[in-house]
Amino acid sequence: MTIDQKKVLADFESNLRQVMDLCDKLRLKNQTLTAQLAEKERMLQAALNEMDALKTKYDNLKVAQIISINQDDLTGAKQRLSKLVREVDKCIALLNE
Repeated sequence: MTIDQKKVLADFESNLRQVMDLCDKLRLKNQTLTAQLAEKERMLQAALNEMDALKTKYDNLKVAQIISINQDDLTGAKQRLSKLVREVDKCIALLNE
């Protein structure tokens, strides 16, 4: 083997080691990024689940508020109706006299 061939072989081995080191670094970075992505996906899913739960609670509160308002209105309407019935009864009593 000539000196030029040995130099070319040494350069090739050096370049091969550099490529292998770069490959190892990239593999490690890929593993790190994959783990980070999995964590972000887990956090996103947790946030979506929490958002769904809060939306359900919000909808339940809206329904409860509507029912509450309707009960108050119903009570007020009953009171007004009772007042009107009493006034009609008074008018009928006055007419009967």
